[in-house]
Amino acid sequence: MKFRKAAVFLLLPALLLSGCTQELPDEGGAPLPGDLAALSSQKEEPSAALPETFSLPYDSGAALDPVTCPDGAQQTLGALLYEGLFQLDEELEPQYRLCTDASYDPEAMTWTLQLREGVTFSDGSSLTASDVAATLNRARTAPRYQARLACVQSVRAAKGTVVITLNRPNTGFTALLDIPIVKAGTENNSVPTGTGPYTLVSDSGNFYLVPNSSWWGSGKLPADRIELVPCTGSDALRYQFTSHAVQLITADLTDSEPLSAAGSFSSTDADTTVLQYIGFNVQRELLSDPAVRRALSLGVDRSTVADVYLSGHAVAAQFPVSPVSALYPAELETGYSYNAFEDAMTDVGLNTGETTRELTLLVNDDNSFKVSIARYLASSLSVFDLKFTVETLPWEDYLTALAAGNYDLYFAEVRLTADWDLTALIGTGGQLNYSGWSDPAMDEILSACAASQNQAASMRALCARLFSQAPILPVCFKRTSVLTQTGVAEGLSPTAADPFYNLEGITLHLA
Repeated sequence: MKFRKAAVFLLLPALLLSGCTQELPDEGGAPLPGDLAALSSQKEEPSAALPETFSLPYDSGAALDPVTCPDGAQQTLGALLYEGLFQLDEELEPQYRLCTDASYDPEAMTWTLQLREGVTFSDGSSLTASDVAATLNRARTAPRYQARLACVQSVRAAKGTVVITLNRPNTGFTALLDIPIVKAGTENNSVPTGTGPYTLVSDSGNFYLVPNSSWWGSGKLPADRIELVPCTGSDALRYQFTSHAVQLITADLTDSEPLSAAGSFSSTDADTTVLQYIGFNVQRELLSDPAVRRALSLGVDRSTVADVYLSGHAVAAQFPVSPVSALYPAELETGYSYNAFEDAMTDVGLNTGETTRELTLLVNDDNSFKVSIARYLASSLSVFDLKFTVETLPWEDYLTALAAGNYDLYFAEVRLTADWDLTALIGTGGQLNYSGWSDPAMDEILSACAASQNQAASMRALCARLFSQAPILPVCFKRTSVLTQTGVAEGLSPTAADPFYNLEGITLHLA
């Protein structure tokens, strides 16, 4: 998805280019969706003059270890310096990168990964299994990756292979292995050594990237030199981008901290695993009935949320797996229909016109996009015998209310892992299963999904059960955006973790 704007608000720099841990992320304020939608329709202004060099932001005061460095410019830059065993493609499917084969022993719950031959680090030394094992073992205790690697019991190096033993079955485990690998022993350097297509050079206080002469790839890179512009903090990032000192940044355009900025730019979106959904307190008498929850699901117009309230920076989803994934069971979808909603509410006795049942929809008040969506959903569902009131709370109070069960429904956001393990969200005792919903049949399906060799069939069974029981109502999956100075970059096809995905297909237009 691409669009251009002039004299607009940029929402920076709440990035999604980070490790995918299954948790509710911090949230913050944002302009009303209507404001963003109006700005999106403004008339284009002429593009700024093309720059003589292509430049990226760089925080020279922060480490570049991709396992531990913060979100922001460092993660964007790291996509050019480091590579993982696998790389998630535009459909969130794992593709081989630093390994060429992966085999799974279900009885031993062991993955054996064959490393790609001929791969060297930027210093000319060969990539070894020990380097990979060292990075993965560090990642197991790093905040960015600890949750996603909780299923790992051990990682060990063998000759040309890495052997990973799990503590529970997971046939989709390779989707979690896009973790950037660095050379063992360099992780404490300001710039650890990687295998990526570029390497960082420091010359008299100036920083820039040059092609890695040891890179195993064979394609032509888009630039022989990429300048790095010192940039610390969101204000500096905004200034450097809008003044065209840097030509590319990544941002979540529906997140927090709106910053006023002028200029002409292009936006290319990438699909993510960030799910927005409605949760139920199934301990409430009315909401304990799956038929009532199913009826309410039919009253949610997901496309309006994604296209209007999130200005197209999301994709509607009826199930907790991204619609761009081959695992999404599109055949099970039921499109929004007011008549179907009315019939379902009649069937559960909530269309009598005689009584009004009041319910509260809880939402974090620090993100006005989420608040606006919650109000829209409450209005949409406040028909027939139900009336919904939106209650907004600060983040910490919101979490406290969820943990204590002080809500009827809540609107939330969660970053799922790319293996689509939903145990924390809907499994018995799951960390994010706030209302304590429990369904033995669903627990069996979750276990079967983790062990299945036919992931599509297993996901279909899971979604069919989820539709029947409706403990949560998925609404949409968010997209992140790569913003570029208009006319500079052609052929961008970013992914959630890599703004430079398909790097060799990118063309840069410079003066």
